[in-house]
Amino acid sequence: MKAILVNEDKSLRWDDVPTAVCGDEDVLVKIEAAALNRADLMQREGDYPPPPGCPDWMGLEVAGTIIEVGSIAAEKSNWKIGDKVCALLGGGGYAEYVNVKYDMCMPVPKNCSIVEAAAIPEAFATAYLNLFIEGKIKEGNTLLMHAGASGLASVIIPMAKAFGVRVITSVLSDEIAASISHLGADVIINSSKQRVADVLKAELEAGHGVDVAIDCLGGSFMGECLPYLTHGARWIMIAALAGTKTEIDLKNIYVRNVRIIGSTLRSRTPGVKAEILAGIVRDVYPKIEQGLVKPTIHAILPIEEAEAAHDILYRGQNVGKVVLTVK
Repeated sequence: MKAILVNEDKSLRWDDVPTAVCGDEDVLVKIEAAALNRADLMQREGDYPPPPGCPDWMGLEVAGTIIEVGSIAAEKSNWKIGDKVCALLGGGGYAEYVNVKYDMCMPVPKNCSIVEAAAIPEAFATAYLNLFIEGKIKEGNTLLMHAGASGLASVIIPMAKAFGVRVITSVLSDEIAASISHLGADVIINSSKQRVADVLKAELEAGHGVDVAIDCLGGSFMGECLPYLTHGARWIMIAALAGTKTEIDLKNIYVRNVRIIGSTLRSRTPGVKAEILAGIVRDVYPKIEQGLVKPTIHAILPIEEAEAAHDILYRGQNVGKVVLTVK
């Protein structure tokens, strides 16, 4: 079979690799689409190695057709040959085939295309983990989600809205703000014109203080914003694209009972990931099938053009997910 490999100069090539083998607990999926994530760029640069036992090539989420079911997978699941699935991977999605443990698969939602389904597993699992498990968010709460044009925000914002949450997000320009208006955020902060902390202070004084923040930026923004959260708020750090250092008023943390939580999906055990996927099917799929939540697809390219697809993410041009198709 073929997969996308990284050359010594960090360029990409579509080349031959050993064919994926279906283990006893696995299903073998013929990949039809694979979605991109920023972790793929980090892996390409040598900064984010795949977990032990995973293929060397990139790809954390795919959709396709089951072509083989292992003996234990057949006993413990209802998967059968011909089922359309999307799957969460430790790696190996930029390829023609992938073997994946049976409980890392979800059915393709009824009103989603195979391309849209490929954009569900990683982003939706990250959203579900941080909104409901780490954030314990509830109807009527207020969420702060930075980087509103990111692929993850394109899932988290409508998912939160579907569960009755008020959403504040931040972007870098009025043009980007207009491009994400369809996501339904209640407040969009243009951080090139407004200081995020000032907006959060006004929101708190108006009775709309932030209960949960999902922060991929970090840097000075974090410390500046922490004083303007509700009592018992949860600030969840998932990345630090704006810098790894900040200044925090510790008194504010204990007086307000604020919890600062570090969270990554990739570091979770397979058992926890399986529970997250089951929760998505149980709790979020009804919202997807009602049309309340759906992946936002920015671009679709053939897998042979993976390098051009990566360039879209490198340049920060995407509003939503970039997906590769495999013929």
